Amino acid sequence: MSVISIQAQVAPHLVKDPSDELLENLAGIRGNALEALTELRRVLGVLRSENPENPEDPYGLGGPGTGAAPDAPQPTLARLDALIENTRAAGLDVTAEVVGEVRPYAPGVELSAYRIVQEALSNALRHAPGSTVHVEVGHFPNGLHLVVANSAPRYPVPPSPGAGHGLLGMRERAAMLGGHVTAERTSGGGFSVTAFLPGDIAPAPSDQSPTGEQTP
Repeated sequence: MSVISIQAQVAPHLVKDPSDELLENLAGIRGNALEALTELRRVLGVLRSENPENPEDPYGLGGPGTGAAPDAPQPTLARLDALIENTRAAGLDVTAEVVGEVRPYAPGVELSAYRIVQEALSNALRHAPGSTVHVEVGHFPNGLHLVVANSAPRYPVPPSPGAGHGLLGMRERAAMLGGHVTAERTSGGGFSVTAFLPGDIAPAPSDQSPTGEQTP
């Protein structure tokens, strides 16, 4: 990830009069690489537990000067707009739609929802270059419904060794929360990822029974 970030930063200087589109694409690549690197450091810090007795650094990640863990928050659904903009800058035509009333979820649900959408968009970039992608985030009483569907690729698809691990990761994230992920090809030659993550069930109003029937 560090190498990718550095290459994306240096690349514009190797091209004479780089276009604005190229600069935007490279900036998006660098931003995504830095974000992935930050998450990787967090995961490795949890596994290492280099300093478990320090309450200011519970994950052993350290920090500049103080040794404290980085204070950047984990990504949530509130950051999807920025993720979608980065994907557009990388070359995909992405539309987004929110269904239902937006509400907060448990941190694990928020993080997993973000990562599932992120991985689905990343898959579209790798396997469907030039495609049109639609992202739908649905807020329903039983939980969070996510759909990321892309059209068929408009350009040749480059080889991608190791394909399939992203889908496995999405399914594992959802399963840990009691949800599920479905991935399938569409009739038009595209691909669709659908996910459900359970949310907190709101209590029944005081004038209703738990089944929804009116109380006397």
